[in-house]
Amino acid sequence: MSVDSSLIDALTLNFIPGVGIITQRNLVNHFGSPRAVMEASEGMLQTLNGIGKKISAQILAGKSAAYERAVKEVEFAKKHHIKILPFSSAEYPRRLKQCIDAPMLIYYRGNADLNAMRIVSIVGARKASQYGKEQCMELVEKLADYDVLVISGMAYGIDSFAHKASVENGMPTVGVLGHGLDQIYPNANRNLAVKMLDNGGLLSEYPSGTRPDRQNFPQRNRIIAGLADVTVVVEAAIRGGALITAEIANNYNRDVCAFPGNVDSEYSAGCNLLIKSHRAHLITQAKDLGYLMNWQPSEQKAQSLQMQFDNLLNDTEKNIYHLILEKEQVSIDEIAHLSGMLQSKLAIILLELEIKGLIITMPGKIYRGIKKNRN
Repeated sequence: MSVDSSLIDALTLNFIPGVGIITQRNLVNHFGSPRAVMEASEGMLQTLNGIGKKISAQILAGKSAAYERAVKEVEFAKKHHIKILPFSSAEYPRRLKQCIDAPMLIYYRGNADLNAMRIVSIVGARKASQYGKEQCMELVEKLADYDVLVISGMAYGIDSFAHKASVENGMPTVGVLGHGLDQIYPNANRNLAVKMLDNGGLLSEYPSGTRPDRQNFPQRNRIIAGLADVTVVVEAAIRGGALITAEIANNYNRDVCAFPGNVDSEYSAGCNLLIKSHRAHLITQAKDLGYLMNWQPSEQKAQSLQMQFDNLLNDTEKNIYHLILEKEQVSIDEIAHLSGMLQSKLAIILLELEIKGLIITMPGKIYRGIKKNRN
């Protein structure tokens, strides 16, 4: 069997007990590669700040067994079509690489591009209400217009709804697991996981044989946040994994959005708190997310929408729409002045244009047009 020695080296370092992510990164940065770390003497290892006798001894004593485990892991990965992506790999997700506590390697099975142009993480309560389910399914359905990759955690509730809606709408979706790729937890999502492999994938920082232990799931939440441009919390209680993910995303300086909910609902309390404390943008639909991220629908779908809109607009609506497009951003007072229309009549037209997705209302009654490209 042909073995990638650099991959074996990265796995060996990763498998040594007691050597955490930050320590691994510092060692590799200092010595230049995992192989150089493995070849360093005890004295050389201790030249790095934070590497004392205990850690250097663990490295020297543990590298032989770690190497054997690394070889077996590579064999398992090849047999089951799993990619092992070390931090140095060009395929390692670039967004995740920007995070200080990113794993030194990840295990990935699937065909979705982990460096896709637009990536959204969707998280929420395991005991989701009908309201949460509907908001989640509708959000994903509308996000199909924006050609996004959907990330979630394969858990019960909102996670599962996000993955299912993605599959149903032909969108790529990746599940981040809190265990090795040799199993699926919860078992009820096994069929869903199989479908996701057709247009998406499964990802984990944990090697084969790792059980779905409780402490793994808060840990994997940083990957859910780190992979994405924006994290959306659909429904969440005050305590739980969804709020942990939102907090991590904020710490990574990534955008966070949340759906508001009933003030009496336990599973909206977390979302309402995020919004109230300015740790999440309030959204109620995919279009809000698109506006926040400055995303436009894909060109092919935009062309189709343009034909639909042209057939639906009357001459007055077309004139107002093109007037707004020319100005880029314009107030209702200026629109009324340029068009010669009364604001009362104009308000109705503007509402129609917004409903049809041709304009966006901004604070202060400012309007911005959404340009639809044509062939």
